[in-house]
Amino acid sequence: MADIRKNTVHTLDITGYTAEGMGVARLEGRVVFVPFTIRGERWAVRLEKVNKNVAWGRGVELLVPSSERIEPDCPLYGKCGGCQFRHMTYGEELHAKRQRIADALERVGRVKLDLPPVLGAEIPDRYRNKVQFPVSQGRQGLSVGYYRPRSHDVLDAPDCLLQPWAVTKLREAFQGWMEAHRVPAYEEESGKGLIRHLYVRTSSRGECLVCVVANGERLPREEALVEVLRQAEPRLAGVIFNANTKDTNVILGDSYRTLWGRDWLEEELCQLNFRLSVPSFFQVNRAQTQRLYSVALDFAQLSGTETVLDLYCGIGTISLALAKRAGRVIGAEIVPQAIEDARENAQRNKIDNAEFFCGDAGAVARHLAEEGLQPQVISVDPPRKGLAPDVPEILTGMAPDRIVYVSCDPATLARDVNRFAAWGYNAVKAQGVDLFPRTAHVETVVLLSKGEIDSQKVRVEFSLEDMDMSGFQKGATYGEIKAYVLEKFGLKVSSLYISQVKRKCGLEVGENYNQAKSENAKVPTCPPEKEKAIRAALKYYKMF
Repeated sequence: MADIRKNTVHTLDITGYTAEGMGVARLEGRVVFVPFTIRGERWAVRLEKVNKNVAWGRGVELLVPSSERIEPDCPLYGKCGGCQFRHMTYGEELHAKRQRIADALERVGRVKLDLPPVLGAEIPDRYRNKVQFPVSQGRQGLSVGYYRPRSHDVLDAPDCLLQPWAVTKLREAFQGWMEAHRVPAYEEESGKGLIRHLYVRTSSRGECLVCVVANGERLPREEALVEVLRQAEPRLAGVIFNANTKDTNVILGDSYRTLWGRDWLEEELCQLNFRLSVPSFFQVNRAQTQRLYSVALDFAQLSGTETVLDLYCGIGTISLALAKRAGRVIGAEIVPQAIEDARENAQRNKIDNAEFFCGDAGAVARHLAEEGLQPQVISVDPPRKGLAPDVPEILTGMAPDRIVYVSCDPATLARDVNRFAAWGYNAVKAQGVDLFPRTAHVETVVLLSKGEIDSQKVRVEFSLEDMDMSGFQKGATYGEIKAYVLEKFGLKVSSLYISQVKRKCGLEVGENYNQAKSENAKVPTCPPEKEKAIRAALKYYKMF
C-alpha cells in the first residue's frame, strides 16, 4: 500500500478533468486533482493536500506527455486566475467542456443525451468586450491587473490574451497616470486609498468606454487622465467616474459622472441594436453570443404566433431576438436599470410585441400564472446559482409546450433539469457553446419538453446514494435550506442544526438523522442566530 501523505510523490495517470479544468487521477481509491495536466498523460505528482477520499497534487515531472499539449502562450499563465486551458490545444479544451456538460447532466440531472460537440470560437483570443481591472499598491509597486488564483492578491498584467489591444493600451495609459500623479490605490483591509477598479468596455465598432471606480467623490487631475486616455486610444467614446465608498466586494457603486464624451456604446447583436452603459449586462463574447442565441431560437421552434415568457431577461437581448419570431414576448428581470434598458432597446429596434416587468423571476411568473397566462414557450437564462427552488413548479404549472434553459453553469443547470423532470418536463436535447475560450467556463442550452410523469422512475432516481435523501420530506431539502440561509443571512448551517430546529418546530426528521454516533458523544447545539435564520428558511419554504 502506498504512503499517501502530504509531500509524497506518486506516478499517476490523468483520466479526465474537473469542472475547474484540473486533471483527475486516482490513487488507491482516492481522487487526485492535478492542475495543468491533460488526460492520457502520466505524471510524477507531489501531494499537497490529502483528505479521506480526495487529494490535491502538483505535477513535478511529465513522464508521458499528451499529443494535445502545447506551450502556454501567456507569460502570466498559472499565476493569473483567468485562464485554465492554455497548456492544451483548443480542440482538447472543447472536449473537456463537452465532457463537463455530459457528466453534470448524467450524474446530477439523471439524463443521458446524445450531446454534440461544443460550438467553439473561430477566434479564441482577445474576445472579451468588458474588462474590470482591480487596482492595488503592493510591495512590487502599483498593480493594475487580475487576481491570482483563489485570492485577492492583484497580479500586474501589462497585457492579457483575452482582451482587445485597445484595452491593453488604455490600461497602460491609466497606470502611467496613477504613477505620474501619485494617485493612491484602494486598500481592502484598511478601507483607505482611492482607485478601486479600472473598467473598460469595447464594441464591435472598435469604440471604447472607460470607467474609473474610486473610493471617493472626485479624482485628482481629471483633465490629465482624460488626455492620456484619448492619446492612447483614438476610438475612445467616453470616460466615466463611478463612486463606490462602501466596504463591499461589489465593483460598481450607484453614482456616475461623465468626465468626457458620452456614457454609452452601441452594439449590434442578432441584427438588433443595443445601447450599453457601464452597468448594462451584455455577454463578453459577441460572436459566440450570436451562436448561443441562434441555438436558443432553434430550440424554441417559433412559428410567429406563440406567446413567450423570458425570465432573467437582462437588457432584453434574448427577448427581442425571440420577439422577431414570436407573437408576443414577456420579459422579466429583477434589476430596474436593466428593465429600463430593455424597454428602450425595444423602442430603438421598433419592436412592439415585447413587454417587460421588473421583479423576481419566480414572483413575476407566479403572478402571471395567477392571471391565467399560458405561454407556449418559456425561456430562462438565470445567474450562475440557477433557478430558485420554487421556480420549476411555477413554470411547469403554466403548461408550456417547451422550456429553453440557457445556463452558464452545467452543475446548477443539471440540478434544475432534475427538478423539472419531477414535474413532467424532460431534457430532450442540449448544446454547449464556448463563450469563454481558454477558461473553464462554458454556456449550455437545454430544451425541456413535457412528458408523462413516471412516479416509480422519479422515486428510484432520487434514491441513488449520492442524492440528498432529505428531499423526500415535505418542503425544501437540507441543501436548499443551507443555500437560503447563506444567501439571506450570510450564515453557514449544518444539517445537524437544521434537524434540531425542525424537531423544535414539530417537523418530521429521520429517526437517526444526524444523531450522535455514540452514547457519550457531545452534540453541538444550534446557536440562537442560526436557529433564527433556519426558522426563517422553514417559513419561506412554507414548512410550518
